[in-house]
Amino acid sequence: MDHTPAGRPAPDLAALREEYTLGGLAESDVDPDPLVMLRRWVDDAVAAQIAEPTAMVLSTVDATGRVASRTVLLKGLDERGVVFFSHYTSRKGEELAGQPQCAVHLGWYALERQVRLEGRAERLPESESDAYFASRPRGSQLGAWASPQSTVVEGREALEARYAEAEARFAGGDVPRPPYWGGVRVVPDRVELWQGRPSRMHDRLRYSWSPTQHAWALERLAP
Repeated sequence: MDHTPAGRPAPDLAALREEYTLGGLAESDVDPDPLVMLRRWVDDAVAAQIAEPTAMVLSTVDATGRVASRTVLLKGLDERGVVFFSHYTSRKGEELAGQPQCAVHLGWYALERQVRLEGRAERLPESESDAYFASRPRGSQLGAWASPQSTVVEGREALEARYAEAEARFAGGDVPRPPYWGGVRVVPDRVELWQGRPSRMHDRLRYSWSPTQHAWALERLAP
C-alpha cells in the first residue's frame, strides 16, 4: 500500500467524489455578454471570500506546439477582455509574442464554477502599463527590476542580491516601470461558463463571437 511521507495511507484518488448541488445555470439566467457574466462571477467569488478569487490559469503555445500553463492574476476586466501584467521577456511573454492565440481558465471550486476563455493576446498601451505599475507596492516594483523572469539563476542568494541592487539603484526616488514589463489583454472570441450539477450533468453555456454580426451567440454544450 502506498503511504504519504507522514506514514498515513495514501488516499484512493479514484474514489474521491463530490456532488455539485449549489445551483444551476439556465440560458435565461445569463447576460448576452459573457464578460458581464464573468464580472458577476468574479464579484461573487470576492464576496464569498474565496482565496485568490482573481487567480487565472493562462495557457500558451510555443513555435513547436508545446503548451505551457501558469497562474497569473486578473488585474483588469471590461468589455474588451481580461488583463494581466508580466515580464514581456518571460516564457509566456515570448510565446504570446510569437503566437498570440491563448486560453485562460478561472476556477472557483467552492462555488462549483469555472470559466474558460479562448482568444488573442495584445499588449496594453504603455500609458496604461505605467499607470498600473505606479499603483503597485514598492516591493513589487523593485521585484520587477530584480527578477529576470523565467531564466535560470544560480540560487536564491543571486535573486536577493539583484533585489538589493534594485533597492540601492532607486533609493530615495520613484521606481519607474521596466521597459520589458507591462500589461497584456486577452480579447476572447469564445467563452464558456460552467456550473456544477448533480450526477455530473453539469451546465455548460458557450458564447462564440460572430465578427460579421458583431454579437455573441450562445449555445449549450453537453457535460
